[in-house]
Amino acid sequence: MDKMPRWADIALIPLLNLAIAFALSGLVILAIGENPIEAVKMMVTGTLGSTYGWGYMLYYTTNFIFTGLAVSIAFQAAMFNIGGEGQAAIGGLGVALVCLYIPFPHWSVALLFAMAGAAVFGALWAAIPAYLQAKRGSHIVITTIMFNFIAASLLNYLLVNVMRPKGSMDPASARFPEATRLPTFQDMFSTADNVLFRGTPANVTFFIALIACVLVYFLMWRSRLGYEIRAFGKSPSASVFAGISPFKITMIAMLISGGLSGMMSINNTMGEGERLIMNSIEGAGFIGIAVALMGRNHPFGVLLAALLFGFLYQGGAELAFSMNIPRELVTVIQAFVIMFTGALDNMVRTPVERMFIRAAKRRES
Repeated sequence: MDKMPRWADIALIPLLNLAIAFALSGLVILAIGENPIEAVKMMVTGTLGSTYGWGYMLYYTTNFIFTGLAVSIAFQAAMFNIGGEGQAAIGGLGVALVCLYIPFPHWSVALLFAMAGAAVFGALWAAIPAYLQAKRGSHIVITTIMFNFIAASLLNYLLVNVMRPKGSMDPASARFPEATRLPTFQDMFSTADNVLFRGTPANVTFFIALIACVLVYFLMWRSRLGYEIRAFGKSPSASVFAGISPFKITMIAMLISGGLSGMMSINNTMGEGERLIMNSIEGAGFIGIAVALMGRNHPFGVLLAALLFGFLYQGGAELAFSMNIPRELVTVIQAFVIMFTGALDNMVRTPVERMFIRAAKRRES
């Protein structure tokens, strides 16, 4: 045996990384004069103790599932897609154009067209950096970062000068027609005697995100295209000898990645805002990087990591509201999680791997 078992890589290492990150976060909370145990209780009860907290947590989770899946697919093809912010923003433009300019009889029909619009616009925005890397050798990290700023500037221009209704001061589009309004969790799960998820933005898009996890799994691990993407990511030079086209895989992987990022905008543009506004992405594109890293680029792992970051987002809001702890502290906790699941992963992985190797050698002797 020359390495630790797969279950340890998938479950044990992330759990140990999380434990260290939360321990350090507790020390930070203690340093600012607050009780870390009370802070944890507040985060748990504020997030999981009511359907209100669950609603916001699952709303954030939906965003992180899409961006986490997007980053993971690019990772599988040995590419680091940092353009989720811009791709989601342009995907929101696709959603807005579909909802504003096509008359729909029912939200279900509008949702199908909005999904197509979000995916196509996000994919097209990712296609340009993909082409530049595949044909010109431009590094995907640099180009996708640049395209985030270009997307923000383009959206700002369109919302201020083209799509803003007359007489409005907000840099936002007109409100979408009532026929495009997506069912919220409050609509779906409340009864005449018991209102659940009151006032939360969680909506039907969450179930689309779950379906996306399943589809990505079958694509990446049960299809020829997924095998080609993973083979190219493991060894681009060897995959060429197997007949795999680097240009084809680079373009397809980034198109799928950009499409998934774009589909995130269904949740916040069509579901929560019901109009296109500036800065609606709220950093979800960058959080997707941490979600993919922590989820080991596997759809099920991405789902669990997205739930964790959804919990952190909502829990951080509860801390800021109920205790004398700044909202930015959740950013510190996220930074610790990202640091230990990404940059410092080997600090935990190496000793654990050695422990399993020694245990295996003892059993063999």
